[in-house]
Amino acid sequence: MEHALSSSTLAELRRPRPYPAVSVLTPTHRRGPDNAQDPVRLRNVVAEAKKQLEADPAVTRDRRSDVARQLDQALAEVDLAYTEDGLAIFAAPGEHQVWSLARSVPERVVLSDTFLTRNLVSAHAAERPFWVLSVSADRITLWDGGTDRVTESRSGGFPLHRGQENFDAERLQRIGDQPSTFRDEGTKHFLRDANTAMAALLRDDPRPLYVTGEQAALSLWEELGNVARHSVPVQHGGLSHAGPEAVWQAISPLLQAESRRSAASVARELEAAHGHKTFAAGVDEVWQNAREGRVRLLAVEENYRTTVRDDGDHLVPAASGDLDARDDIVDEIVEQCLETGAEVRFVPDGTLGDENGIAGVLRY
Repeated sequence: MEHALSSSTLAELRRPRPYPAVSVLTPTHRRGPDNAQDPVRLRNVVAEAKKQLEADPAVTRDRRSDVARQLDQALAEVDLAYTEDGLAIFAAPGEHQVWSLARSVPERVVLSDTFLTRNLVSAHAAERPFWVLSVSADRITLWDGGTDRVTESRSGGFPLHRGQENFDAERLQRIGDQPSTFRDEGTKHFLRDANTAMAALLRDDPRPLYVTGEQAALSLWEELGNVARHSVPVQHGGLSHAGPEAVWQAISPLLQAESRRSAASVARELEAAHGHKTFAAGVDEVWQNAREGRVRLLAVEENYRTTVRDDGDHLVPAASGDLDARDDIVDEIVEQCLETGAEVRFVPDGTLGDENGIAGVLRY
């Protein structure tokens, strides 16, 4: 199952496919007893997708068989022991993908000529992804970070290893103390390679970057400039050879502090917008402005969800399952704002007070 969404991956997901491109969404659960329902619910929603394929006269027999086979293969790849809050299965002629989402999604099946990506985009934004680079003289490891975890990433050619012919730890110990390791020309070249690889990765998938290592390693990293100027140093050695839990424990206090700073910053911007009459609040008002590309900053409470329908002029409350009900309107707004260049911030529940879970600062 996939977790990491980069801009290039999103562009690939959004390109047109031969009809039908099938999107299957279902909520999942991380723990019991709620997760007991997930296997049955997942099989049922995939069965519904096959039923819609069978009933669609625009789908030829060969394509129906191909896409149904892709759905079966995707279903076999799902490991419900490692699911998060939602699951997206994409299937089209000759291909399929399975995405685990750290944000709940409505259960639905969509047949189109593109995959339905808005829930994926919203979950990615809510997760506030970041990178962690763990530096040592013989190994440099990259970690993909999200809301409550880090996992080792193989992106950008990481992890980097320094071959034995280029790295002799015993020789370095004989000629001096540990900091001398990072004055060695071979080590400098090793970190320079990592800097170059990380710069390329950040161009493709820009995120906050935390760099862990001993003080001597961090000092050398700072000297390299470039990526170092935009990264946060974390003085903690040994993490390039550690597991994800140790890395998470080292990073989480910084993430919590950043989350508090971010929420306070959003509150200040919203308050200032009130005075300048560039403030929007509530799902209908924010949606109207989002469609016009007027939202500069969107603030959404982390667990805010609402179901609406369009009455022609406004979005009005609706019950899930009602005709024309839109269960994922918040995700639609998030995706629309991101597409028009807005900054999207997810904040703790209750941060927005009486603003009904969603608010925005307008460009004009």
